[in-house]
Amino acid sequence: MSTSKVKDAYIENIVKEEYFPISYEELEQEAKAKMSVGGFGYVRSGAGGEETLRKNQESFSKYSIVPRVLRDVSNIDTSINLFGKTYPYPFLLAPVGMLKLAHEEADLAVSRAAAAYKIPFVQSTVSSYSIEEVAEVSGNSPKWFQLYWSNNKDVSFNMVKRAEEAGYEAIVLTVDTVMMGWREEDMRNRFSPLKLGVGKANYEQDPVFLASLESQDHESIVQGILDNIHHPTLNWNHVAELKERTSLPILLKGILSPEDARLAVDNGIDGVIVSNHGGRQLDGVISAIDALPLIVEEVKGEVPVLFDSGIRRGSDIVKALALGADAVFIGRPFVYGLAVSGQSGVEKVIGNFIQDTKVSIALAGATNVGELSGIRLVNFIQHKTE
Repeated sequence: MSTSKVKDAYIENIVKEEYFPISYEELEQEAKAKMSVGGFGYVRSGAGGEETLRKNQESFSKYSIVPRVLRDVSNIDTSINLFGKTYPYPFLLAPVGMLKLAHEEADLAVSRAAAAYKIPFVQSTVSSYSIEEVAEVSGNSPKWFQLYWSNNKDVSFNMVKRAEEAGYEAIVLTVDTVMMGWREEDMRNRFSPLKLGVGKANYEQDPVFLASLESQDHESIVQGILDNIHHPTLNWNHVAELKERTSLPILLKGILSPEDARLAVDNGIDGVIVSNHGGRQLDGVISAIDALPLIVEEVKGEVPVLFDSGIRRGSDIVKALALGADAVFIGRPFVYGLAVSGQSGVEKVIGNFIQDTKVSIALAGATNVGELSGIRLVNFIQHKTE
């Protein structure tokens, strides 16, 4: 159990000798100054006209916390339990590929930062360093592996096997990327990190993938990745076969409809992640936070429901947890921290999120994550139309 007194985050940040961006907006601007135009555009942007990207953040403001007062909130327990394991904080680091776009040490720096706080790091299939390289530098710290399905399903199964052998604790199968979203920013910049080979590490160290190629030079590996990574045939039969190939918990990432959440439970999936891929796939879809309550209601606690897309501050975490999420993912903020200052930048982002979350839980009138389910949220837009 992770119980600690709420510290004065203002004082802690004021007394620091060197300045580090506090708000998400400042982080984004600092990262923009450090990254290439193409790299920053890839991380920042959403699909199409970026309607969904904007809604992911704007929709949080529709939900207002109704705090309780006169409760002893001097000790806050931020721990959560997932799949029989206890983690000290209610957030994980989301899978983000191509992290060399932000910093040369990429996944290595992020996994070490996550390990410092015992926060699960979810490594992307298209990471800049391999499963084995990340496992080596992060030791026994909690790690999950995110799987992009391959057209050659044996590649998928072997990557999962590698993750299991390397000590990863869960598999996150992303189901909303059967093809690439219409990403205008990347097209405008004529930028494809996949073609540059920024996300090839797991493939070039996978014997099953390499055996499928006629040649193993850089160009052949990159083309092989492009041939495999889009998988419009992915369906529930593949999910069932994946379940047979691993003993690890499997979560589906990219669930927005209650019907799909129910199918996931009925098909024996261990958890669902409510996500619209950070607004990077289909533009114009429901915001993740608006989809969350409907899915929580459908799942009824049968499996954990995690939340991704739009988390920028501790109050966002409190709102998602109050709406029924068992944990949340942080994505772009830690990538920007990586761009600004490498591993130490990621650690600073994590540290700020921890303090912000503790303060937000306490000021909402709760002493632990479980109590947030009893904190009332008011959706004023719905209230006005009812």
